[in-house]
Amino acid sequence: MREINVTEIENTVRQLCIKANLLLPADMEECIGCGAKAEKSPVGKAVFDDIIENIRVAKEENIPICQDCGMAVVFIDIGQEVHFTGGSLVDAINKGVSRGYTEGRLRCSVVGDPLERVNTGDNTPAVIHTRIVDGDKVSITVAPKGFGSENMSQLKMMTPSVTVDEIVDWVVSVAAKAGSNPCPPIVIGVGIGGDFEKCAYLAKKALCRPVSERNPKALYAELEAKILEKINRLGIGPQGFGGTQTCLAVNIEQAPTHIAGLPVSVNVGCHVTRHAGAVI
Repeated sequence: MREINVTEIENTVRQLCIKANLLLPADMEECIGCGAKAEKSPVGKAVFDDIIENIRVAKEENIPICQDCGMAVVFIDIGQEVHFTGGSLVDAINKGVSRGYTEGRLRCSVVGDPLERVNTGDNTPAVIHTRIVDGDKVSITVAPKGFGSENMSQLKMMTPSVTVDEIVDWVVSVAAKAGSNPCPPIVIGVGIGGDFEKCAYLAKKALCRPVSERNPKALYAELEAKILEKINRLGIGPQGFGGTQTCLAVNIEQAPTHIAGLPVSVNVGCHVTRHAGAVI
């Protein structure tokens, strides 16, 4: 049994909150560069130039890539041989988020109650997803999620009679309805299967997968390519000004489901689809 003091979790979460908001994953930055080269519209190319300049300035000035520093979503995989000491794991995660956002001078956007709308002042509580896995390590991914894109996300409880083409068309319709709201070019995370809440989780988790990696199952890799092509035919373009590069990547995650159902969810990510990870 390996013991890990929760202070180490707190410090790691703090660092990841700051890193995720200041630096895009390398594969995401590279994907934006490829999108800029592929864009056919002169206005779209100019928008890409601004996006790339913004990423450069954020690095050099040590400031957030986007003014919306997001709601902190924390995925934590815990090895079953790990024993936490020194206090509550959940409290440690939230302390890490609090320190990351206040000490990192990141915008705090969380309200303590959805109707009373009073800001908590430190971006807590985080949305925490825990999973018990083999081994004696702890893997943490922090994915700050802005709500310009989150608000455009959808879930639909389909039935087994639905065709693959109907699934593709529905996902594309979500992107079409989103339009310029999620600050395109976007990244689309798709969850297929599970139940109502598992499906939504899969779509959010899909946004944390490198955009350079395709689903290992050929069926879903082909769907990713098909959906990407169809979304880019919409002509929404960078920031909604028109163009050929509305979407940079489509990531699909799937899970077993019930014989009577086929849930599908779409989690929309903006052009700064952020996440940072570490292993303890």
